[in-house]
Amino acid sequence: MAGANGTAGDVVVRVDRARCVGTGLCAATAPDDLALGEDGRARVRRQVTVSGEELTEAAEMCPVEAITVRSALDGRRIAPAL
Repeated sequence: MAGANGTAGDVVVRVDRARCVGTGLCAATAPDDLALGEDGRARVRRQVTVSGEELTEAAEMCPVEAITVRSALDGRRIAPAL
């Protein structure tokens, strides 16, 4: 079932670049979805992508919680866990 912002398996990824300290853990963990920009801070490769273990892990391991993963259908926060 598709919603206005995606399908059931889609997620929206956001990086708070002001909060990011550029450890690179996220880009190493989920390189298909996250990368380090020229300024050394994380950036999203695709704002809407398919949920996956690597992406969730990248958000969970961010030491400053700069990455959030939410359901594209209803906005429910998937990672990091509250």
